[in-house]
Amino acid sequence: MNRFLQNEDAIVTLSGSSYEIGFKHGSIAKEKVQHSLQTYEKMFKETAGISWKEACNKALKHVQAIEKYNSNYINEMEGLAVGASVKFEDILALNARSEITLINSPDGCTSFALTKPVTSKTWLAQNWDWKGAQADSLIHLEIKQSDLPTFQMVTEAGIIGKIGCNSAGIGVCLNALVTNTWKPNVPIHLGLRAILESKSFTEAISKVDKDQMASSAHFLIASGSEELLSMEVSPVQTGKIEAKNGILTHTNHLCSTKMKKIIEENTTPDSYSRLNTIDKAVQTLSKKDIQIQSKELFDILSNHNNYPNSICRHPTDDEESILQEMETVFSIVMNLTDKKLSWIKGKPCEHINS
Repeated sequence: MNRFLQNEDAIVTLSGSSYEIGFKHGSIAKEKVQHSLQTYEKMFKETAGISWKEACNKALKHVQAIEKYNSNYINEMEGLAVGASVKFEDILALNARSEITLINSPDGCTSFALTKPVTSKTWLAQNWDWKGAQADSLIHLEIKQSDLPTFQMVTEAGIIGKIGCNSAGIGVCLNALVTNTWKPNVPIHLGLRAILESKSFTEAISKVDKDQMASSAHFLIASGSEELLSMEVSPVQTGKIEAKNGILTHTNHLCSTKMKKIIEENTTPDSYSRLNTIDKAVQTLSKKDIQIQSKELFDILSNHNNYPNSICRHPTDDEESILQEMETVFSIVMNLTDKKLSWIKGKPCEHINS
């Protein structure tokens, strides 16, 4: 792997029972879990006007749905809490943090997927834009479980599902959608986890289809078998967008016509400009040699059109902007054909051009 694609954080491999995996996660990343808790306690207060106790009480409303969906996730969160020396409700609140705060706080993620005929291999990539403070909570996990694909993900310590790919060639990216919809269903981060545990593209879709998720989000799902799908999920409607010419792109607004008709969203204008930029970038890339490399995809994620509210996002001094504290926390590129994952902590422009 080239120098600029390397990351300073080592992969942490976890295995065993669900509880054991959680316990090891919590024990190894105890300080990072504490950092996540501090970040979200502050964020919940500032964006939703609720205390940590109130956040935990809201998170507890999801327990019944999670137990029905996959009780192993409850066991893993219980083990994680013990390992990190915190309460189960604390870990549950982290895993339901999108349901608690994303009605009020947008992010700026940009994602895209490529496959044949545009490229010879299937690629999945994104910038994860969020509170810059959460860079100190990032952890690269590899999780091995019996009878399930091994998967790798880059996540916030304490959260058991995030962005990554598995040994079956299934990968997923996440774009936040700020809407007025919520139900005590399965939190979206646990939907991400279920996708990463899927053995096939069809199974991955089934895990988040039919309005199972508790809040709105966009999941970009792809497979090494050259399948791509955008899924805009919510507890009241689920929209699907098929690839065109082996390309899918997404930012932070609804694109499904049927979703737009019934869901009220709060979209920042830069979501549309970033989508236009990423569309043009991948179309330009598609005219090149079919043998695309990961560096070229990190180059796209370093785009500064409409700076500072660009694909590669930088914080702004504009106190009037609701995106003032948002920045690119990590970039990730996944080669699903060869089952390889590369990621960069921080803004990609500060690494690939150095």
